[in-house]
Amino acid sequence: MNSSPQVRIKEMAKIIRIGTRESQLAVWQATQVKDLLQQYGYKAELVHIKSEGDIDLKTPLYEMGVQGVFTRSLDAALLNNKIDVAVHSMKDVPTQLPEGIVQAAILKRGPVKDILVLKNELAVILNRLGYGPSDWGSLFTNRSSLVVATSSIRRKAQWLNRYPSSVIENLRGNVNTRLKKLEEETWDAAIFATAGLERIDIRPENSIELDWMLPAPAQGAIMVVCRSEDSETRKACINFNDADTAFCTKIERDFLRTLLGGCSTPISAYANMEAEDVHFKGNILSLDGTQKVEFEIKMPVWEASGLGKFAAEQILNRGGKEIAESIRNAGN
Repeated sequence: MNSSPQVRIKEMAKIIRIGTRESQLAVWQATQVKDLLQQYGYKAELVHIKSEGDIDLKTPLYEMGVQGVFTRSLDAALLNNKIDVAVHSMKDVPTQLPEGIVQAAILKRGPVKDILVLKNELAVILNRLGYGPSDWGSLFTNRSSLVVATSSIRRKAQWLNRYPSSVIENLRGNVNTRLKKLEEETWDAAIFATAGLERIDIRPENSIELDWMLPAPAQGAIMVVCRSEDSETRKACINFNDADTAFCTKIERDFLRTLLGGCSTPISAYANMEAEDVHFKGNILSLDGTQKVEFEIKMPVWEASGLGKFAAEQILNRGGKEIAESIRNAGN
């Protein structure tokens, strides 16, 4: 039987220090964890820590190693006992956690898709001409030099695979900064994660969901980590672990790990529960988007524990191995 919140506070009198980056979205995510801890009777406070990804806003993320760039500073603070838990966007977390750090909880997943935000001026013009969001896709196909901004190598490859004549520009910074930059630059549009904009209620009206674009593994999920020896904090966090989200994101991250070990790559994956089945879809693309190998399957939940590794092996055997090797060679 679970102890009452009052008993938990007595057992764990310390305040749980929650590490977070300083961006509005990161603080929103950490606040969710703080609220959940308090719901279960634990005291908690936020501790703000800068990350390399926040400090360097010029270097494209795929040149910085992407995975780990937003998590290293928080993980270092955790290992140095400056905080008790770190809250990460799960898609930013390397598939292999640092030694001494363990997954404490995965929150219920939010929106997983990417969205395209049109430059406000362009959206106004298209609306005046009678072109609504449902028409935008065909207009992009016929336009020879659409300029789209993104810092994600995955989004870049998938966009170029569908719209090969487009020009891709690098876009860095937190979501607020990127929206502002879209309006200041001469670009036509930019790609964002739906969850990032909707969670802090800044999704523009001139945006459309990219149903055809597969998300990054674990996109839309929030991971809470703690020190491996901190059993009390781990016990506190397990109260709000969402089992379905944890199961599906593990499949996606197993897929990523098996393909390329979590390095900077155009790899996408999405697993979701459908009654008693798991529906999985994943792909890998070449850096320029000209090559693509994908795999899709549905299977019963009780058979799906090794699904991520199995799907990755199918991709590798169908031509993905050559794409993966070309990506590795490009990075050397």
